[in-house]
Amino acid sequence: MDRGLYLSTIALMLISLVAVYSLSVYSTIYFDASRFIFIKRQLISVVIAILLMSIVANLNVYTVFKPLGWLLFISSFLAIFLMLFLPDTLVKAVLGAKRWIKIGGFSIAPTEFFKYGFVFFISWSLARKVKELNTNNSLAKEFLITMPYFMLLIIAVGIIAVGQKDMGQVVVLSGTLIALLLLSGRSKKFFASIGFMFVVLFIALIKFAPHRVARFKGWWVGIQDSIPFLPDSLKIHDTTVPLHIINSTYAIENGGLIGQGLGAGQYKLGFLSEVNTDFIMSGISEEVGFLGLLALVSLFMYILYRIFYVGSKLHNLGERFFVYGVGITMFLSFIINAYGISGLIPIKGIAVPLLSYGGSQLIATSLAIGMVLMLSKKVNV
Repeated sequence: MDRGLYLSTIALMLISLVAVYSLSVYSTIYFDASRFIFIKRQLISVVIAILLMSIVANLNVYTVFKPLGWLLFISSFLAIFLMLFLPDTLVKAVLGAKRWIKIGGFSIAPTEFFKYGFVFFISWSLARKVKELNTNNSLAKEFLITMPYFMLLIIAVGIIAVGQKDMGQVVVLSGTLIALLLLSGRSKKFFASIGFMFVVLFIALIKFAPHRVARFKGWWVGIQDSIPFLPDSLKIHDTTVPLHIINSTYAIENGGLIGQGLGAGQYKLGFLSEVNTDFIMSGISEEVGFLGLLALVSLFMYILYRIFYVGSKLHNLGERFFVYGVGITMFLSFIINAYGISGLIPIKGIAVPLLSYGGSQLIATSLAIGMVLMLSKKVNV
């Protein structure tokens, strides 16, 4: 299998252990908990993730890949759907959003697994329809052929954006679907039409959710003064920039070139919310500086490079689409988080794959990479 992808993935997960231990100090003090509570949980997740990735990577690709993909898609889809109807004793709800299923002392976020199950289904189906799609079809015929994908996406949006109030994952799913359709060779008219519909849907999802409106307004206030020649009629004056975004940018700035030193960050001490999850790169930036962050981002980009390299060498179209889809999903999650913490886009509350605190994203991503590693045995890497 692709040893470069395997070892670099493990390296990033080990870095997450150091980051989570350093950045969670304030939370342990505030909640009067053991200073090792977060690192213990993250360590358990990392061990499970590495073992799962290793086991999956060594399975027989010819007999296991498709059944595993279908199991991932069907089970995760049923989980995110049934979670809406499960009692509070089984579902962990935060601010009305049901995102986690409680099992014993752990919580599982099915959406993290559904992202990759969704990629498998779209890849499998697209590969079967590429020949039909690439004939000289009208725009109406293209929409008719691809309609099942958008129906599935609409259902997922309804569950995730409304039931779970998680706009970030909706953006990732939508972006991945559009990218895979682009790789399958759709027409320019098709993408222009799809782009318009997605913009309308995106605006509607923001407009009819007060918390998203407030988030958008706070982001706009933060960037409106930097836009030249912006008419005053487009400026917002009745709100302020959210404090966590201000502190996030200050933390990045405070890191400078080489950082304040590992463990010596100040903004993690109650000034950054979710500093070991959503804002983990802000906290890391302050402690290791631009150079340390550059090395971390380079490692993540190397993982993506190895994933896309494997995909480019696969002859089976469905498998190639799947590998590309895994890479695209990880890239979109990373870029949405990076742009959000720096104030370039509204913060989405989405984790950095393999780095942020949280077992579900670690295990789900390692499972997907394990499937990529399984496929990498079919090519000369």
